[in-house]
Amino acid sequence: MKKYIKGISLLLSAAFLFGCSDYTNNEQDVSVANNSEITENTATVNTTDDISISAAEADSADSGLKSISYTGDIVKASTNTIDIFTERDLTLTPDLSAVQTVTLSDNSNVSVTQEGVYYLTGTAENFTLIVEADKNDKIQIVLENADIKNENFPVIYVKSADKCFITPLSENTLSVSGEFTSDGDTNTDAVIYSREDLVLNGTGTLTIDSPYGNGISAKDDFKAAGGTYNISCALDGIEVNDSVSICGGEFNITSQKDAIHCENSDDNTSGSVFIENGTFNLNAVSDGIQATTTLQIEGGNFNICAAEGLESTYIQINDGNIYIEAYDDGINATYKSTAFDVMIEFNGGNTVIVMGAGDTDSIDANGSIIVNGGTIDITGNSSFDCDGNAQYNGGTIIVNGTQVDSIPQSMMGGKRGGRNW
Repeated sequence: MKKYIKGISLLLSAAFLFGCSDYTNNEQDVSVANNSEITENTATVNTTDDISISAAEADSADSGLKSISYTGDIVKASTNTIDIFTERDLTLTPDLSAVQTVTLSDNSNVSVTQEGVYYLTGTAENFTLIVEADKNDKIQIVLENADIKNENFPVIYVKSADKCFITPLSENTLSVSGEFTSDGDTNTDAVIYSREDLVLNGTGTLTIDSPYGNGISAKDDFKAAGGTYNISCALDGIEVNDSVSICGGEFNITSQKDAIHCENSDDNTSGSVFIENGTFNLNAVSDGIQATTTLQIEGGNFNICAAEGLESTYIQINDGNIYIEAYDDGINATYKSTAFDVMIEFNGGNTVIVMGAGDTDSIDANGSIIVNGGTIDITGNSSFDCDGNAQYNGGTIIVNGTQVDSIPQSMMGGKRGGRNW
């Protein structure tokens, strides 16, 4: 059984988990601007991967999936955590039995006002899909061969819904070339901007370019289960308020701030990151992954180049292959939340940290450091910096090529290292 961060309840309420809606409504109420239109009941969609689309299963939490699986033509993501991801989160091929095709046209907006699955393909400039649905409605946006370029406003803007799924099939590109304009008091500063829960799943690729803003902003919870996401941006690659939960997908992010950032400025007890699986190639000027409360890694492959690789109040690494090149702190636990102890805890995985020269710390905790297992391979001037207790209970620690049998406060010099898996 995996060891989870003490004091964190990953269980959602049963009423929420098993609340399931009928999301295949054939009579959608939509408003259309500037001659854009939605064509109802388009049932056949071909993907470049030759996946035959069939009905997805309902949005329930009874998944228990252990690996990528195929049920007929349905592709599902892997997870060991059934209390976070619903069945619909994990289903990477969308249900197109009642899909509606959104016709793209330049200089236009389309407003979606009712629950359903909406299909976008083709090219457009200065086009925005606006989701203005009921708070109980689930909206799924399927992208296939979509190429949309805007000048100053999000391509997808979720104003209201229960949850919005964005499902890429084949190759897609969304970009905003200039500085963002606000929507009243809302600073819509991302190519995909959502006020509600946001889920990324699919079998295709989504490329996002945002030279003046964020790539993706989600003001509630963010989940990802599959797909490939190439994000280049001036601010944060993925900016989230309440929580980030990822159990699959590939994330290639180049950011002038943080690659993945989770923070609620109004509540320092929110802002957690949970990663169970996936591939993360993160190149950031500031942090690779920053969370306010907790940062928990259960698996995945990470290649991070940043000022600081991982930062949060409580950091727990249970598994995964993590490679960090940093020029400030490799892994940093600091006082960002009053709800959790400041701590870095290693229980498993392979962590390699290569630090730049100067006043840098490979593993820096303004609280405690606990090593219970895993392999930690450090190259740098200062290996560990701990203001609280340092406990070495198991695992392997290598500092500048030499295996040690305790947690040193610092170790100078040594050869440069690299991946050891």
